[in-house]
Amino acid sequence: MKDSLRGVPVLVGVVALFLVVQFGALALLEPFESAGLQSTENPQNPLNSIFYVAFLLVATAGILLVIKYDQQWILRGFILFTSGFIATYVFGVVLPTVELAGVDLATYGPAVALVVALYVYPEWWVIDSAGAILGMGAAALFGISFGILPALVLLTALAVYDAISVYGTEHMLTLAEGVMELRLPIVLVVPATRGYSFLEEADGDAEVVKEEDIEGDEESESEERQLEGVDEEEREAYFIGLGDAVMPTILVASAAHFLDTPVVFGVELAALTAIVGTLIGLLVLMRMVFAGRAHAGLPLLNGGAIAGYLVGAVAAGIPLVEALGLAPYV
Repeated sequence: MKDSLRGVPVLVGVVALFLVVQFGALALLEPFESAGLQSTENPQNPLNSIFYVAFLLVATAGILLVIKYDQQWILRGFILFTSGFIATYVFGVVLPTVELAGVDLATYGPAVALVVALYVYPEWWVIDSAGAILGMGAAALFGISFGILPALVLLTALAVYDAISVYGTEHMLTLAEGVMELRLPIVLVVPATRGYSFLEEADGDAEVVKEEDIEGDEESESEERQLEGVDEEEREAYFIGLGDAVMPTILVASAAHFLDTPVVFGVELAALTAIVGTLIGLLVLMRMVFAGRAHAGLPLLNGGAIAGYLVGAVAAGIPLVEALGLAPYV
């Protein structure tokens, strides 16, 4: 870490965003279940994870095509719609009903306001606020819909996919570069300097990355500049994908919802240790990022969540086979 004191506020900000998503998801589990928002008929079916990963691959291919043909307006519209859709779930269970002409204003009013704010004024704090709401909502929805085994399969598959797409095919770097310009809650933004404005500086930051001195041939210039990053003294903000916060939180939510372990500090033990494991992975990831290189986040984050979960489950006296969700199959 080149400047540990400078990195402390950034680290605190990233950890705080993760904790908001994780504890927010835990708070939404019971209201979501009571509202009948479980999206799978059999949450214990591991095929649910396979279907989701397949959908993700198709969606990624579609996004890359949108970026290739410079049709980002399609992606922008889809993300704004999805943001509003998930927000209605969150607001619908946390706010009291206020109906006018048969419309619940407490549900749709804030959701519409969120979408408008993202479209009109996508400053970093607007994006982070929306990202936190969407992240906790998405993680809670997956948490009540994916049992332990499907959640473990999902996190493992996505960690492997993330590593391949960043270090192997490198198409995730192209995707990240393309969606950054949309200034939507696909990423969480943590300023590194006082008075930072994402609206004013996002394009400038992208130019700084492009202008770095990079070794290698011209064909690999785009991918290598992403891996090399920018000088930490010049970096004005750090970016982390919203999915990096959501994916490990799915296991946290699933463990709290489907597994019966002792409650510690108001949280199921296995879920709490999954949170701790995620944060340990996050600290390792941020140390690598502070060193000036971009890295695949899910191998560390999902791996930390899984390891932490297993420690908590076994400590609670649950056999490893049961903790892995394999008991019905052995």
